[in-house]
Amino acid sequence: MPGNDLFDGLRLRFLKDVFLLQEVVNATCTKLVYNGAMPVTKHRRSVSLPVPIAKQVDRIAKSERSSDNRVLVELIELGIEARKQREKTFFELAERFRNASDPEEVKRLGDEMGLMAFKDLMRKNSGKLSFAGCDE
Repeated sequence: MPGNDLFDGLRLRFLKDVFLLQEVVNATCTKLVYNGAMPVTKHRRSVSLPVPIAKQVDRIAKSERSSDNRVLVELIELGIEARKQREKTFFELAERFRNASDPEEVKRLGDEMGLMAFKDLMRKNSGKLSFAGCDE
């Protein structure tokens, strides 16, 4: 029957159009949540954030159109990477200090190492330089 062929053709065209529309919507409105970098197993953690930090996380999440959790994971990953880089820099500096023979260079490298160590100590003590067991 010619009427059925027309109906089947229109239905097939309609289904193709719907499928193409879904692809367009998915391509423009879907955001990547899992990129393969995150581990498959997850551990739940409960973290209390100070209000100013929580507001910053909310602001970042809103501007990136992402979840608070994803922003926190990214910030933690960046912090871990920064800490590893700081440790690597310190050990490279210590190696240069050990291999230095020029007294001026030894002094300069020793000062740099001391500055790095004191910065870490101050960061851990909320900006206050204090030594355990020493009275002020």
